[in-house]
Amino acid sequence: MDAANPFTAQFLIDPRVTFLNHGSFGATPRPVHERYQAWQRELERQPVLFLGRRQTALLREARGALAGFLGAAPEELAYIVNATTGVNIVSRSLPLGPGDEVLMTNHEYGACERAWQFAASRRGFVARTVTLPDPLVDPAAVVEALWTAVTPRTRVLFLSHLTSPTAVILPAEAICARARAEGILTVIDGAHAPGQLALNLNALGVDFYTGNLHKWLCAPKGSAFLYARHDRQHLLEPLVVSWGFAADGPGESRLVDHHEMWGTRDLAAFLATPEAIAFHRDPAWTQARAGCHALAAEAGRRILALTGQPPHFIGERWFGQLVGVPLPPQTDVAALKTALYDRYLIEVPVLRWSGRPFIRVSVQGYNTAAEIDLLLTALEDLLR
Repeated sequence: MDAANPFTAQFLIDPRVTFLNHGSFGATPRPVHERYQAWQRELERQPVLFLGRRQTALLREARGALAGFLGAAPEELAYIVNATTGVNIVSRSLPLGPGDEVLMTNHEYGACERAWQFAASRRGFVARTVTLPDPLVDPAAVVEALWTAVTPRTRVLFLSHLTSPTAVILPAEAICARARAEGILTVIDGAHAPGQLALNLNALGVDFYTGNLHKWLCAPKGSAFLYARHDRQHLLEPLVVSWGFAADGPGESRLVDHHEMWGTRDLAAFLATPEAIAFHRDPAWTQARAGCHALAAEAGRRILALTGQPPHFIGERWFGQLVGVPLPPQTDVAALKTALYDRYLIEVPVLRWSGRPFIRVSVQGYNTAAEIDLLLTALEDLLR
């Protein structure tokens, strides 16, 4: 990290490390982390008061702040620990069985693919993968690729808003609109979206959406959400049956009662999320993030120029602050990732997707052009 960047001191990342991997687990700025620890201390001072009498009101307030940020009603949201949990809740709940089909793209996150495959193996429905155009050029072609694969048995479309392995933004709004018109449920993995993409979940028209708040919003680890439209909440079954199930009284909403009340647990990451939202909206942080897309674009162009590989998308509308770049076919991804860290102290994912090696570069508000220069120097050395 570069001391010339004023946000270097705001994050707890080891200053010796060139951290170009915000996308994996995020990083929490000091004021958010301090609020997180303050909530933990408050819990420990009087656990019965905190969990027994204050929990409902505290979570309601934190959920209200999140709802305003995401463009949803508070009763349409539940705090959960990560997006994979959200996909598990939905995939294990929907009334699917033999003769039914779930379609997903070939750009999905492996853990979520496995969640659908697990549910399919138990319930008898088919989870099928649709290969999208390569390279990605026209968003309308993505929609058509999915609909070419739709059959009368298709009940659900599952896709990432911003994909994990390839870091591309898929046309979620157009897909949701067409699916709703044809009576197909939509489930979106928004693990990388909050804090990186502007979100209005009600306007998006999705049925179920789950996203991580600990990544690009910079909330503490273990803060995520599940969104379900009012008229779809009855389709979800709780992964954990606790006091919220068949609760006495009106409760918060079916979604909150069944999916947020998991018994005794540390609520601090959820309760500190409004602080992360406030940090995200700070004009200084907004300005710092403004150049992240341009720096990510520069990184992508320079890596492609170095390697001579064809891109997997054409045009800058396909990515945000996270860019995936193909590497030469012979690249040993494990060896390159290890060498980047061991020899240069660069933390960046190198992975294999669809048989092709990729490097995925995150550019957050604390990153600098000098760090991209160092990455290119290292790649030129190691790929030689």
